Amino acid sequence: MSTSHIFSSSRVGLQPDGGILRYTLSERVHHWVAAITYAYCLWTGLAFWSPYLFWMAIVVGGGPSARFWHPWLGLAFAASTGWLYLIWRRDMSITPEDIAWKDKVEYYIRNEDENLPPIWRFNWGQKLYFWLIVYGAIALVISGVGLWFVESIPWSWRWLRYLSVAIHVTAALFTIGGFIIHVYMGTAMVRGGFTSIIRGEVSPAWARMHHRLWYNQVMKGSTDRK
Repeated sequence: MSTSHIFSSSRVGLQPDGGILRYTLSERVHHWVAAITYAYCLWTGLAFWSPYLFWMAIVVGGGPSARFWHPWLGLAFAASTGWLYLIWRRDMSITPEDIAWKDKVEYYIRNEDENLPPIWRFNWGQKLYFWLIVYGAIALVISGVGLWFVESIPWSWRWLRYLSVAIHVTAALFTIGGFIIHVYMGTAMVRGGFTSIIRGEVSPAWARMHHRLWYNQVMKGSTDRK
Protein backbone atom coordinates (compact mmCIF):
# COMPACT_ATOMS: atom_id res chain seq x y z
CA MET A 1 0.00 0.00 0.00
CA SER A 2 1.30 3.43 -0.94
CA THR A 3 2.34 5.61 1.98
CA SER A 4 0.17 8.36 0.48
CA HIS A 5 -2.84 6.44 1.73
CA ILE A 6 -1.78 5.97 5.35
CA PHE A 7 -4.35 7.61 7.61
CA SER A 8 -3.56 11.16 8.67
CA SER A 9 -4.61 10.15 12.17
CA SER A 10 -4.66 6.72 13.79
CA ARG A 11 -8.05 7.61 15.26
CA VAL A 12 -9.67 7.83 11.81
CA GLY A 13 -11.46 4.55 11.27
CA LEU A 14 -14.14 2.19 12.58
CA GLN A 15 -15.70 3.30 15.88
CA PRO A 16 -17.22 1.21 18.70
CA ASP A 17 -20.73 2.36 17.75
CA GLY A 18 -20.33 0.97 14.23
CA GLY A 19 -19.80 4.34 12.55
CA ILE A 20 -16.63 5.39 10.77
CA LEU A 21 -14.71 8.42 12.00
CA ARG A 22 -13.99 10.44 8.89
CA TYR A 23 -12.60 13.59 10.55
CA THR A 24 -10.96 13.89 13.95
CA LEU A 25 -11.96 16.69 16.32
CA SER A 26 -8.75 18.55 15.52
CA GLU A 27 -9.40 18.29 11.78
CA ARG A 28 -12.93 19.60 12.22
CA VAL A 29 -11.86 22.51 14.42
CA HIS A 30 -9.19 23.66 11.97
CA HIS A 31 -11.53 23.18 9.02
CA TRP A 32 -14.15 25.43 10.63
CA VAL A 33 -11.59 28.00 11.77
CA ALA A 34 -10.32 28.19 8.18
CA ALA A 35 -13.88 28.37 6.80
CA ILE A 36 -15.13 31.07 9.19
CA THR A 37 -12.04 33.26 8.93
CA TYR A 38 -12.05 32.94 5.14
CA ALA A 39 -15.74 33.89 5.03
CA TYR A 40 -15.02 37.00 7.12
CA CYS A 41 -12.12 37.99 4.87
CA LEU A 42 -14.27 37.37 1.81
CA TRP A 43 -17.06 39.55 3.19
CA THR A 44 -14.82 42.43 4.23
CA GLY A 45 -12.62 42.11 1.15
CA LEU A 46 -15.64 42.67 -1.08
CA ALA A 47 -16.48 45.74 1.02
CA PHE A 48 -12.99 47.12 0.36
CA TRP A 49 -13.17 46.27 -3.33
CA SER A 50 -16.06 48.54 -4.32
CA PRO A 51 -17.81 51.56 -2.77
CA TYR A 52 -21.10 49.94 -3.79
CA LEU A 53 -20.32 47.07 -1.42
CA PHE A 54 -19.09 49.10 1.53
CA TRP A 55 -22.35 48.39 3.34
CA MET A 56 -20.90 44.91 3.96
CA ALA A 57 -18.23 46.45 6.20
CA ILE A 58 -20.90 48.35 8.13
CA VAL A 59 -22.64 45.04 8.89
CA VAL A 60 -19.52 43.72 10.69
CA GLY A 61 -18.82 46.87 12.71
CA GLY A 62 -17.76 49.52 10.23
CA GLY A 63 -14.79 50.30 8.01
CA PRO A 64 -12.09 50.79 10.70
CA SER A 65 -13.10 47.59 12.49
CA ALA A 66 -13.12 45.60 9.25
CA ARG A 67 -9.76 47.10 8.23
CA PHE A 68 -8.24 46.07 11.56
CA TRP A 69 -9.58 42.52 11.68
CA HIS A 70 -9.28 41.60 7.99
CA PRO A 71 -5.50 40.96 7.98
CA TRP A 72 -5.44 39.32 11.41
CA LEU A 73 -8.19 36.86 10.52
CA GLY A 74 -6.45 36.36 7.20
CA LEU A 75 -3.41 35.14 9.14
CA ALA A 76 -5.66 32.84 11.19
CA PHE A 77 -7.08 31.43 7.96
CA ALA A 78 -3.57 30.84 6.61
CA ALA A 79 -2.44 29.19 9.86
CA SER A 80 -5.36 26.73 9.92
CA THR A 81 -4.86 26.00 6.23
CA GLY A 82 -1.19 25.34 6.91
CA TRP A 83 -2.06 22.92 9.69
CA LEU A 84 -4.49 21.06 7.42
CA TYR A 85 -1.76 20.90 4.78
CA LEU A 86 0.59 19.20 7.24
CA ILE A 87 -1.88 16.42 8.06
CA TRP A 88 -3.70 16.05 4.73
CA ARG A 89 -0.95 16.50 2.15
CA ARG A 90 -0.43 12.76 1.67
CA ASP A 91 -4.15 12.04 1.45
CA MET A 92 -4.46 14.86 -1.11
CA SER A 93 -1.92 13.55 -3.61
CA ILE A 94 -3.45 12.77 -7.02
CA THR A 95 -3.50 9.03 -7.72
CA PRO A 96 -4.32 6.91 -10.80
CA GLU A 97 -7.67 6.15 -9.12
CA ASP A 98 -8.41 9.89 -9.05
CA ILE A 99 -7.73 10.17 -12.79
CA ALA A 100 -10.11 7.28 -13.47
CA TRP A 101 -12.71 8.96 -11.23
CA LYS A 102 -12.25 12.29 -13.05
CA ASP A 103 -12.90 10.62 -16.41
CA LYS A 104 -16.29 9.46 -15.07
CA VAL A 105 -17.16 12.69 -13.23
CA GLU A 106 -20.46 13.02 -15.11
CA TYR A 107 -21.84 10.27 -12.87
CA TYR A 108 -20.89 12.35 -9.81
CA ILE A 109 -22.67 15.38 -11.25
CA ARG A 110 -25.78 13.26 -11.83
CA ASN A 111 -25.61 11.78 -8.29
CA GLU A 112 -24.96 8.31 -9.69
CA ASP A 113 -22.04 7.53 -7.40
CA GLU A 114 -22.62 3.80 -7.74
CA ASN A 115 -21.22 4.06 -11.29
CA LEU A 116 -18.01 5.83 -10.25
CA PRO A 117 -14.63 4.07 -9.92
CA PRO A 118 -13.61 3.46 -6.27
CA ILE A 119 -11.44 6.13 -4.62
CA TRP A 120 -9.61 6.80 -1.37
CA ARG A 121 -10.45 9.21 1.46
CA PHE A 122 -10.93 12.27 -0.78
CA ASN A 123 -12.14 12.54 -4.36
CA TRP A 124 -10.46 14.35 -7.24
CA GLY A 125 -12.57 17.49 -6.83
CA GLN A 126 -11.85 17.75 -3.11
CA LYS A 127 -8.15 17.43 -3.82
CA LEU A 128 -8.21 20.16 -6.46
CA TYR A 129 -10.01 22.46 -4.04
CA PHE A 130 -7.51 21.66 -1.28
CA TRP A 131 -4.51 22.61 -3.43
CA LEU A 132 -6.32 25.70 -4.71
CA ILE A 133 -6.82 26.87 -1.13
CA VAL A 134 -3.25 26.01 -0.06
CA TYR A 135 -1.61 27.92 -2.90
CA GLY A 136 -4.29 30.61 -2.73
CA ALA A 137 -3.56 31.15 0.97
CA ILE A 138 0.13 31.56 0.22
CA ALA A 139 -0.58 34.13 -2.49
CA LEU A 140 -3.10 35.97 -0.31
CA VAL A 141 -0.73 36.19 2.66
CA ILE A 142 2.29 37.36 0.66
CA SER A 143 0.32 39.97 -1.28
CA GLY A 144 -1.69 40.85 1.81
CA VAL A 145 1.46 41.82 3.71
CA GLY A 146 2.26 44.26 0.92
CA LEU A 147 -1.21 45.80 1.24
CA TRP A 148 -1.17 45.73 5.04
CA PHE A 149 2.02 47.79 5.19
CA VAL A 150 1.56 49.64 1.92
CA GLU A 151 2.70 52.95 3.44
CA SER A 152 6.08 51.39 4.15
CA ILE A 153 6.69 50.70 0.46
CA PRO A 154 8.68 53.59 -1.10
CA TRP A 155 7.05 55.37 -4.02
CA SER A 156 9.99 54.33 -6.20
CA TRP A 157 8.86 50.75 -5.57
CA ARG A 158 5.22 51.50 -6.35
CA TRP A 159 5.19 48.59 -8.82
CA LEU A 160 5.25 46.37 -5.73
CA ARG A 161 2.01 47.97 -4.56
CA TYR A 162 0.36 47.33 -7.91
CA LEU A 163 1.68 43.78 -8.00
CA SER A 164 0.31 43.12 -4.50
CA VAL A 165 -3.13 44.34 -5.55
CA ALA A 166 -3.10 42.22 -8.72
CA ILE A 167 -2.01 39.04 -6.92
CA HIS A 168 -4.41 39.56 -4.02
CA VAL A 169 -7.40 40.12 -6.28
CA THR A 170 -6.53 37.21 -8.59
CA ALA A 171 -6.01 34.80 -5.68
CA ALA A 172 -9.24 36.01 -4.08
CA LEU A 173 -11.27 35.44 -7.26
CA PHE A 174 -9.95 31.90 -7.70
CA THR A 175 -10.48 30.94 -4.06
CA ILE A 176 -13.95 32.55 -3.98
CA GLY A 177 -14.99 30.45 -6.97
CA GLY A 178 -13.64 27.30 -5.33
CA PHE A 179 -15.23 28.20 -1.99
CA ILE A 180 -18.69 28.61 -3.54
CA ILE A 181 -18.43 25.29 -5.37
CA HIS A 182 -17.12 23.56 -2.24
CA VAL A 183 -20.00 24.83 -0.09
CA TYR A 184 -22.56 23.86 -2.73
CA MET A 185 -21.15 20.37 -3.23
CA GLY A 186 -20.84 19.75 0.50
CA THR A 187 -24.36 20.87 1.38
CA ALA A 188 -26.61 20.33 -1.65
CA MET A 189 -24.95 17.63 -3.75
CA VAL A 190 -23.63 14.97 -1.38
CA ARG A 191 -25.93 13.96 1.45
CA GLY A 192 -23.97 13.30 4.61
CA GLY A 193 -20.97 15.37 3.53
CA PHE A 194 -21.89 18.43 5.62
CA THR A 195 -22.83 16.48 8.75
CA SER A 196 -19.57 14.52 8.57
CA ILE A 197 -17.52 17.69 9.03
CA ILE A 198 -19.67 18.55 12.07
CA ARG A 199 -20.09 15.19 13.80
CA GLY A 200 -16.97 13.59 12.36
CA GLU A 201 -18.60 10.23 11.65
CA VAL A 202 -20.18 8.67 8.58
CA SER A 203 -22.02 5.40 8.19
CA PRO A 204 -20.21 2.39 6.68
CA ALA A 205 -22.73 2.47 3.81
CA TRP A 206 -21.87 6.12 3.07
CA ALA A 207 -18.15 5.42 3.17
CA ARG A 208 -18.51 2.41 0.88
CA MET A 209 -20.65 4.33 -1.61
CA HIS A 210 -18.49 7.46 -1.88
CA HIS A 211 -14.95 6.34 -0.91
CA ARG A 212 -14.79 2.59 -1.39
CA LEU A 213 -11.01 2.17 -1.32
CA TRP A 214 -10.83 4.17 1.91
CA TYR A 215 -13.72 2.12 3.31
CA ASN A 216 -11.89 -1.12 2.45
CA GLN A 217 -8.76 0.24 4.12
CA VAL A 218 -10.73 1.14 7.27
CA MET A 219 -12.34 -2.27 7.47
CA LYS A 220 -9.07 -4.08 6.83
CA GLY A 221 -7.36 -1.99 9.52
CA SER A 222 -10.14 -2.83 11.95
CA THR A 223 -9.73 -6.53 11.22
CA ASP A 224 -5.95 -6.37 11.56
CA ARG A 225 -6.24 -4.78 15.00
CA LYS A 226 -8.45 -7.58 16.34
